[in-house]
Amino acid sequence: MIGAGALGYHHVRILRDLPGVEFSGFHDTNGERAALVARELSVRSFDTAGELIDACDALTVVVPTRSHYTVARDALIRGRHLLIEKPLTATLAEADELLQIADRNGLLVQTGHVERFNRAIRGAQPFVEEPRFVESDRLAPFSPRGADVAVVLDLMIHDIDLILTLVGERVDTVSAVGIPVLTSFVDIANARLTFSSGAVANITASRVSRERMRKLRIFQQSGYLSLDLASGEGEFYRLRKGLDLAELARGPLAIEAFVERVPIDAAEGEPLRLEFESFVAAVQGRRAVTVTGHAGRDALEVALRIQVEIERALRATLHRDGAKGA
Repeated sequence: MIGAGALGYHHVRILRDLPGVEFSGFHDTNGERAALVARELSVRSFDTAGELIDACDALTVVVPTRSHYTVARDALIRGRHLLIEKPLTATLAEADELLQIADRNGLLVQTGHVERFNRAIRGAQPFVEEPRFVESDRLAPFSPRGADVAVVLDLMIHDIDLILTLVGERVDTVSAVGIPVLTSFVDIANARLTFSSGAVANITASRVSRERMRKLRIFQQSGYLSLDLASGEGEFYRLRKGLDLAELARGPLAIEAFVERVPIDAAEGEPLRLEFESFVAAVQGRRAVTVTGHAGRDALEVALRIQVEIERALRATLHRDGAKGA
């Protein structure tokens, strides 16, 4: 594992005890941090990334986004399978080159979109059927971790990946707004995606909120899914079978009279651990990669399109303000 920051620490914590895996160790460029993690978790710290790469068959990459490409490229050239934390890279050109190297050398690349392993998402998937409208809210208090990129790449990209997976179509148009609040990057953003079928998704992400929220709502012809990703719980609401629509027209009824509530259920499991188990199973040839590098590339492409639209809207606002001042 390369990169032992706040998230990397948990990579080490889980990987060192994962069945069927011999955990070689980790590398971090911060010597003090490396010594602390090695001591607390009783694992080996390698002095260089190259030494670590030579000592293993597969790695997880948890360095800052701007360094994903450099670290991952070196590991892929040396023939190592990778799990790269989201976003896959900082640019599409970097992502495309990494995937070309991996495909050329028969290597696996998994993207760390851990929300795919959220209990609510796993439980909801059997009920998802051609969504027409998806609404997502991901709000969090400010934290310096991840603040080296805009909130779109820090937080919103989780929901972009989920929505692309659930809708399963090409994004045709993107409109978005956002503003910087506490950093030089955009800290709160809203995006509207329109898909090839006409389906629509509305996504809000903020890292300057007072309270935390991670909710996803999915509207489709067969019913309505309400998912709380923070608790891992959810519900599916659908019309009761054999419903007499004429009875509805005769007068107001309580919603329970015509809507059935189905609790969403899936096996318990720490999402990060499930993510690692899926990666190990893929490396060992026991299953396909759950979140491929190409899926990570697709989410990155939409995220970057959103950022372009936000920058365009900001420039337009500055232009209007400047014209008023003049």
